[in-house]
Amino acid sequence: MTARAADRARYDRATAHLDAPLAIVDLDAFDANADDLVRRAGGKPIRVASKSVRCRALLERVLAKDGFAGIMSFTLAESLWLARSGFDDVLLAYPSADRAGFAELTNDPKLASAVTVMIDDPAQLRLIDESRDGGREVVRVCLELDTSLKLLGGRVRVGARRSPLHSPAQVADMARVVARRPGFEVVGIMAYEGHIAGVGDALAGRPLRSRAVRLMQATARRELAERRAAVVRAVRSVVPGLQFVNGGGTGSVQHTAAEDSVTEIGAGSGLYVPRLFDNYTSFSGRPAALFAQPVVRRPGVGVVTVLGGGYPASGAAGPDRLPVPYLPEGLRYDPQEGPGEVQTPLLGSPADDLLLGDKVWFRHAKAGELCERFEKLHLVEGDSVTATVPTYRGEGHTFL
Repeated sequence: MTARAADRARYDRATAHLDAPLAIVDLDAFDANADDLVRRAGGKPIRVASKSVRCRALLERVLAKDGFAGIMSFTLAESLWLARSGFDDVLLAYPSADRAGFAELTNDPKLASAVTVMIDDPAQLRLIDESRDGGREVVRVCLELDTSLKLLGGRVRVGARRSPLHSPAQVADMARVVARRPGFEVVGIMAYEGHIAGVGDALAGRPLRSRAVRLMQATARRELAERRAAVVRAVRSVVPGLQFVNGGGTGSVQHTAAEDSVTEIGAGSGLYVPRLFDNYTSFSGRPAALFAQPVVRRPGVGVVTVLGGGYPASGAAGPDRLPVPYLPEGLRYDPQEGPGEVQTPLLGSPADDLLLGDKVWFRHAKAGELCERFEKLHLVEGDSVTATVPTYRGEGHTFL
């Protein structure tokens, strides 16, 4: 029996009393992935990206481990909810235009001390001030550095279009703008290198492209390490009491942690290890989050149909954004249909051994987006479900 077949047997035994569709997190794999992130971080604390987890119980579990500290959130409403729930160090990773949320933040000392907001434009400061509704609490501010690699005088850009602040001078100027404005305090810098941390460099069947990605990433790492250090020096000349410099992502933890200027690492997807991480040479993890769909039809030899399953991930549309049939091994999509909203045909010889009601296990392309489809996660240890916990959606929250 292969390791994957053994996992399938465990998951089937653990959930035999539960009807699919359902989602699980294998806690043994989750904890092993957390330990691997800590090892790669080399002693620097890891700030957990809540977008990649979307379950309070699992956020609490990982933050109880040595090597993890703080949350990186994705909306202001989520940040405030987490702070009210007892999380006392929440970094909002994206700028917000949530006026009601800013009014709440600036009127509550506890929230204002727990939440740090992201800034890359003076207009964002004006929006916050216009939203205060009498609130006088000082707003903790983090400045986001654009990490993209620019070549040929800027005519070629590699990396996500995020912050407009690219040079040390631009970030330092933004720090001065914040420092001169009453009611705000610069406490940190964030630099998420998605083109390094979030792009696989070992693409199956594409050796030339894989080599090109590795070359790009090596070049980008060198350029960013030098520029990020210069940015930190420039900002510290304006804000000597800078509290943190965040960088990284699951795919680049060990590289970013090696930079002296970085004080903490942001990561989250590596806890669940979705299918997009199958294409990395920098690390390997254990798939921890899976979902199961029930067999509801047997249209013919070598074919079964499961209920639902069409859960594409965000990003540029393509086959790599689709969930992948994982267990039993050997199933594949019908290229004429793919995964559907209400039914998904699956092809392959393992289909002939599946009966109505049997579970087919899938891996999502990304991490936390799976939780937008399910209200609860069944936590598996060994071959038993030891707890069932709500996702954000199960607690009545869909923040995006």
